[in-house]
Amino acid sequence: MIATSVKTVEVTVERTIPAAPGEVFDAWLDPTVPGAFGHENEQLIVDLKPDGLWYWRSRGGTPHYGRFIEIARPTRIQHTWMSPNTLGKESIVTVTFQMREGGTLMTILHSGLPSAEMAAAHEKGWNHFLDTLSNSFAGGLRRRQ
Repeated sequence: MIATSVKTVEVTVERTIPAAPGEVFDAWLDPTVPGAFGHENEQLIVDLKPDGLWYWRSRGGTPHYGRFIEIARPTRIQHTWMSPNTLGKESIVTVTFQMREGGTLMTILHSGLPSAEMAAAHEKGWNHFLDTLSNSFAGGLRRRQ
């Protein structure tokens, strides 16, 4: 029997955001904050707990869905990610928040993407969200810790 391994691709996107990790963590999970997870949606359902499911239909109608694996405020969130852009296959998104000079280094690692083309599309999307979130903080967004 010949075993074949499926090669997948991962992308990493980072920004330093001028706020404390707790502020950035909370903002990322607040869909009213521009650039946050689920902000640009037509429909959003979130059960924010380990094994809690989430569903997000973006503006334009593309569904995204998965389940939370880990929620460790204020340092880490990990969840699965599926959409037509992953060919319906489960991928993993790990978001970390690390205190750095000048604020919080926020890193999104999206692994298990099925092709370089789909990885590039997700990288573009994650860059859009992190640029928007970073601009929200640069514009004076402050959240409670």
